[in-house]
Amino acid sequence: MCGIAGYLNLQEGLPPSESHLRKMLGQIRHRGPDEFGIYLDDHVGLGNARLCIVDLAGGQQPISNETGDLWIVYNGEIFNYPELRHDLEARGHRFATHTDTEVIVHLFEEYGTACLEKMNGQFAFALWDTRKRSLFIARDRLGVRPLFYTQAGGALIFGSEIKTIFADSQIRRALDHRGLAQVFSYWGPLAPTTCFEGISELPPGHCMVVSGGIIRTTCYWSMDFSPPDAPSGRTARRTAASLADELAELLTDATRIRLRADVPVGAYLSGGLDSSVIAAIIRQIGTSRLDTFSIAFSDPEFDESEPQRKMADFLGTDHQVIRATDADIPRVFPEIVWHTETALTRTAPAPMFLLSKLVRDRGYKVVLTGEGADEFLAGYDIFKEAKIRRFWAREPGSQRRPQLLRRLYPEILRLGASAPAFMKAFFGTGLEETDAPDFSHQIRWKNNLRTHRFFSAEFVVNLSRFPHGPKADLSYPKNFSRWDHLQQAQYIEATTFLPGYLLCSQGDRVAMAHAVEGRYPFLDKRVVAFCNALPSEIKMPALRDKALLREAAKRWLPQEITQRRKRPYRAPIHRCFGKPETPAYVAELFSEDSLRQSGLFSPVPSARLYQAVRQGRALGETDEMALIGILSTELLNAQFVKAFSPRPALNGHDRVKIIHQGRHAS
Repeated sequence: MCGIAGYLNLQEGLPPSESHLRKMLGQIRHRGPDEFGIYLDDHVGLGNARLCIVDLAGGQQPISNETGDLWIVYNGEIFNYPELRHDLEARGHRFATHTDTEVIVHLFEEYGTACLEKMNGQFAFALWDTRKRSLFIARDRLGVRPLFYTQAGGALIFGSEIKTIFADSQIRRALDHRGLAQVFSYWGPLAPTTCFEGISELPPGHCMVVSGGIIRTTCYWSMDFSPPDAPSGRTARRTAASLADELAELLTDATRIRLRADVPVGAYLSGGLDSSVIAAIIRQIGTSRLDTFSIAFSDPEFDESEPQRKMADFLGTDHQVIRATDADIPRVFPEIVWHTETALTRTAPAPMFLLSKLVRDRGYKVVLTGEGADEFLAGYDIFKEAKIRRFWAREPGSQRRPQLLRRLYPEILRLGASAPAFMKAFFGTGLEETDAPDFSHQIRWKNNLRTHRFFSAEFVVNLSRFPHGPKADLSYPKNFSRWDHLQQAQYIEATTFLPGYLLCSQGDRVAMAHAVEGRYPFLDKRVVAFCNALPSEIKMPALRDKALLREAAKRWLPQEITQRRKRPYRAPIHRCFGKPETPAYVAELFSEDSLRQSGLFSPVPSARLYQAVRQGRALGETDEMALIGILSTELLNAQFVKAFSPRPALNGHDRVKIIHQGRHAS
């Protein structure tokens, strides 16, 4: 795992300089602190900050083919690289290292851009063809690893994080109102949009070819589901038990190849089903020792340390715990915004940031985690909620059908006699729109839309210049209408929430802040394809979430875990920011003067929201989202727009490999 940066001239001009690449890499030193590499010629500059995991001694980048006319910088892992290498060697390719990085170069030599079809991994890379003067950039299917780019001064500038681009003081830094509005609506910006004007994100499953000054971006992979009216005969005739066997085999192999590393590998353990399955498989594979890592909260409402401890005892792991207090979250929150480079509406990334520090402090660089199971095996309440609402819509006057929602959200019972009226008003909205492609997510997005009322009048005017909202922000593949309702909901969740928030702000960015690589067996391309081909009644019969995974997990886990109700990972919000010991920056950013100066939010309502927290009043979900959204946006503005302070460039103490080709002179 690493970070990359690059600069490509799109027209004749000054060649990129070594000093510029050193500045860019200095901004992502945290991603790859072990060693650095720079390739320079008259047209392109490529940089890499390396976290040494495979071929520790021989894998320093950039890496080339035998003839030195293809050069790559790379961030990620290709987990099936030994098998790919064996095939390439049989075809006559010769290797100088034992890295997966070099495998990509030879795959490209052999197959061109179609090499992406053969890779099973998580990656972002840039590959320069010196003969054709062509740059090939690609990102993995689901968006595990990030890549951003912009065009400025006749050049394409790109990197693993936006701050590499901002290392150039000539690059304009301004917040993108549409990107911010998307955060407040969907929890994260939707690629290619970011929270900064002029900065784009290469979407998941996309690649880019730059040749002759022309940039062509192509989607090489998109999510697909077997049409519900014509599933494959093999899948349709099989029992749930046999499908559970196949899922278990796929997950076991997906986990096995993700243990490939020349450094120790640990695992996150949340206490829930998904991470417990992965940890149990690691133990079954036969590792003599496994360190597991968990978050405990001082607040019992969020704490899951007891099931975590029980699971660690059951598996016999060496278990490490970080305890996140209400004071920790505001303390580290500015760092979270710096690393995620986006506005946020949740504090959940903060404890994950603390957890990755614990992992690194214990000497680990790699952890396996359970992300992806909920998206592809139907584990989220939103899938069940949509199913209940469709059932209710068949008899909209029914008093009994909406009562099923109490099974999902038992907290509704606290409303007492007003519960039926609340359910009708809240969940009954849009009940007649069952044909809408986003029916499954309309309630969530309408609820999130309430946070927009805090935007300033100027912000709203600027936002109105651009198409926005679900109809403008989302696009659907041509087969979307042929999928059943669960599959449509899964597609939306896996293309918005998963890459825009879960794998980014709560995943890559807070883990790599401490140079920790997360690996996700549930996102193995074979597992995803298998899950997407399953009939929906197998994935979620009635209202039973992750039914097939629960069946498969019986071979590894006790019933207490396989049948445990999903408890979403959350972190406290309002109770963290209203205490006397809350850091001073919070009150400063919520002052009316500060809010008026930034011009992003209405000063009086926003200041009142914070005062409510200071007075100890509990907030509802959307007001909590607004509180964090305002705070994170103001931090984003302060850190990146008003006064960007770049991290130091690489210096003489860093281990840097420099490759000069042609007549380039720094």
